Amino acid sequence: MLVVVCPGQGAQSPSMLAPWLELPSVATSLTRAAQTTGLDLVAHGTTSDADTIRDTAVAQPLLVASALATLRAVLELDADAALAPATARVAGATAGHSVGELAAAAIAGVLTEDEALRLVALRGAAMARAAAATPTGMSAVLGGDPDEVAAALATHDLVGANVNGGGQVVAAGTLEDLAAFAAEPPARARVVPLQVAGAFHTRHMAPAVDELRGAAEGITPGEPLTPLLTNSDGSVVASGARGLELIVAQVANPVRWDLCQERLVALGVTGLLELAPGGVLTGLARRTLPGVETVALKSPADLDAARDLVRRHAGTGTPSPQEDLS
Repeated sequence: MLVVVCPGQGAQSPSMLAPWLELPSVATSLTRAAQTTGLDLVAHGTTSDADTIRDTAVAQPLLVASALATLRAVLELDADAALAPATARVAGATAGHSVGELAAAAIAGVLTEDEALRLVALRGAAMARAAAATPTGMSAVLGGDPDEVAAALATHDLVGANVNGGGQVVAAGTLEDLAAFAAEPPARARVVPLQVAGAFHTRHMAPAVDELRGAAEGITPGEPLTPLLTNSDGSVVASGARGLELIVAQVANPVRWDLCQERLVALGVTGLLELAPGGVLTGLARRTLPGVETVALKSPADLDAARDLVRRHAGTGTPSPQEDLS
């Protein structure tokens, strides 16, 4: 069975879209996404520098638009063809890491592409505003005993905002608490500050949740055509409405990608396709999903491998809605 996954913030890099724009369908898709979001995504994906695309308000729309556009290239769809029904014919599940959940929701048919793009533009801007309210940040915690790491985070009033599997945890909270944690790390653990604007997926993002929820109330979500996993606990969402509710709430709650990967094992996934800018999630999969074949879309040179993966692992696994444990 094939799963299509969408990367989260931090996966972006300068000029990442330059080779993709040589493909007419991708260029058209990105131009339309720019019109929907009100951001020059073509420029941000080709000429903007690293600091510019690190801005939450820029990075998030750029990542969602890139994932959707490059999936079209894999499936050889023109810019007017419906994406969700085409994906449902080949994928048994889809999931996205953090902001990647909005791309996955569009791929599953819970949201239209335009709805996902409008929401991600609001999400990025709202999270940037929330981050500016208090000096907060995030640090990667590498190594250490998981229980000891969790206890140390609690001691310093920090949250494991991203639990990615394979021993990767990202701590989030105030800069003061992060500094105290780094000065007294758990045994055999290394703490590496990340260049992000705030403590995402924590209580500090509550104002952004309120903004996003207000916008989501005007959307009537569709039912998933492809089973959609939630970052909250890795379960398959029971309905489109529940999926959208969880995506909104996730802004201020930890990303449990470790549980998403556990669910993929339980579903019997054999192939994993990571959409552009690919690499991070396939790297995690190689460490935590033994035997699952992976392809990361980094440039159009990866399209043949991606299409071959789709051809050989295509399936229509249909996990029951009762698997929603949230």
